[in-house]
Amino acid sequence: MIGKVTLVGAGPSGKWLLTLKGAEAIQKADAVVYDRLVGEDILDLIPPEAERINVGKENNHHPVPQHEINEILVRCAKAGKNTVRLKGGDCYLFGRGGEECEHLLKNGVPFAVVPGVTSALAAPAFAGIPVTHRDYCSSVHIITAHARAGKALEIDFDSLVKLNATLVFLMGLTALEQVLSGLRKAGIAPETPAAVVENGTRGNQRKVVSTVADLTEKVRAAGLHSPAIIIVGRVCSLSDSLDWFTPLPLHGKTIAVTRPRERAGTLADKLRDLGANVVECPCIETHEIDNSAALKAVLAQHWDWVALTSPAGVPAMVHALRAAGHDMRALYGSKFAVIGSGTKKALEAYGISADLCPAVFDGAHLAKALADSAKPSERVLILRAEQGAQELTQILSERGVPFADIATYETIYRTDKGEQLREMLSEGTLDCVTFTSLSTVEGFVQAVGAADYTDFTALCIGEQTAAAARAHGMRVKIAKNATIDDMIACLLEESDHV
Repeated sequence: MIGKVTLVGAGPSGKWLLTLKGAEAIQKADAVVYDRLVGEDILDLIPPEAERINVGKENNHHPVPQHEINEILVRCAKAGKNTVRLKGGDCYLFGRGGEECEHLLKNGVPFAVVPGVTSALAAPAFAGIPVTHRDYCSSVHIITAHARAGKALEIDFDSLVKLNATLVFLMGLTALEQVLSGLRKAGIAPETPAAVVENGTRGNQRKVVSTVADLTEKVRAAGLHSPAIIIVGRVCSLSDSLDWFTPLPLHGKTIAVTRPRERAGTLADKLRDLGANVVECPCIETHEIDNSAALKAVLAQHWDWVALTSPAGVPAMVHALRAAGHDMRALYGSKFAVIGSGTKKALEAYGISADLCPAVFDGAHLAKALADSAKPSERVLILRAEQGAQELTQILSERGVPFADIATYETIYRTDKGEQLREMLSEGTLDCVTFTSLSTVEGFVQAVGAADYTDFTALCIGEQTAAAARAHGMRVKIAKNATIDDMIACLLEESDHV
């Protein structure tokens, strides 16, 4: 049975500008063929079992020629795969989507098209430039300023100037001088406002707003690079007054989030909402343990307390109980102690309220709170990671509290983001790395390897995590309380120094 190909416009940056229909198509794909500028968080939506094919197109460099991309799509479909062709921006706006669909049609492959947000509209919006405004212009025109190899630009500048409209040039930063020269020769007023927006809609977006006469020189002085768009028209004069994105408190800061992929969203999304350029680099992942023998053995006894030391430990507990042939009823009558508010919230998702949560969210304070709360002879069942810290069990032992320590999941260090992290460190573009556990620190160090760890701020959720970061020479900031919101508050306090 022949598969279907769905062209999906990925938008100009990450998943926050991806359409819901586009996300749904990606999540159902058996194969995804994607371009260079597709955001990493969008690629994370691809099912783990799906085939990934990077065709890496960029300006003047196509490692996979277009005719080969066309054939890849046909080959995937004829293998019966539900295939997504993931393209930056919008599929049909200078994305060669029409050519790909024509080839699919010629080869009898069914297809659909999911439009995407184009940078031609999104980047100006994030730079405070409305592309139309009835007091300034009545139309907007989108032009490619990318010439075929070895050929001159084929743009009718005379007609464009007569329109008295907003002009948006895509893929044209290398041709900026030619574009502005062509407009001047066609009679545009040299004082006409004009702008270049680099990395539009991203947290590291930069812009230069000037005039047609001076824009080239100012862009060169600012060192702007591709990807960038050129905007020409009177609406550019609104850029300062209508700029809502640049003033965000973390705009211009590049922050790496090292949490496991399934838990990165809360922190990453909040940072993006504050304008940060967020790079999701999960340095650990958690694997639930299927071997239930140890848990099955201890469940033969009654436990007065169940202690959970991380949000990941809550679903791992449920998984372990099922693997042992039980469900939550096996813990009926037990009180629950959690290490912090995140674990408390995770437990509430299963309809259970925590009975104990320490004022300071770490293993040592959890152990002390348990020892103070447990009645004589009451027993504690600890369900946590295989590599759990020793403070919890050490303090319970010292205080004479009987316990069993059962591993329900293990933490695996990931190194696949190492090259990306090393590149950012060497280029000095990484302002901050967030660490939400001791294991994220160790995973980060294992991914990066030998490096100078003093050039960025290590934002840590608590003192134990901070101690691990300091051991590697990192400059540490610690959240007042071990919560995501307090980590962000700490970052905002220090944002001028990060």
